[in-house]
Amino acid sequence: MRGTFSVTVGNKGRVVLPTAIRARRNWAEGTTLIAIEAPTGVVLTSRDEAEHIIRAQLEGVDVVKELLDERRAAALADQAS
Repeated sequence: MRGTFSVTVGNKGRVVLPTAIRARRNWAEGTTLIAIEAPTGVVLTSRDEAEHIIRAQLEGVDVVKELLDERRAAALADQAS
């Protein structure tokens, strides 16, 4: 962590991010941010950063095959009942 900042939730739930954070993250006005709720808090990231994280986590994973395998297993379970 590069720093700890205190922010306040204001009118209509608005939060102003400190300039230092916005500058380091290259978040200019109009940047779309994604808030991800986790058990330990909330992660705030840009759409581009979230895409990079997801691609890295799924690298080498055949998502289509896994989905098809899940669907086939569910269909077999339905047929058995």
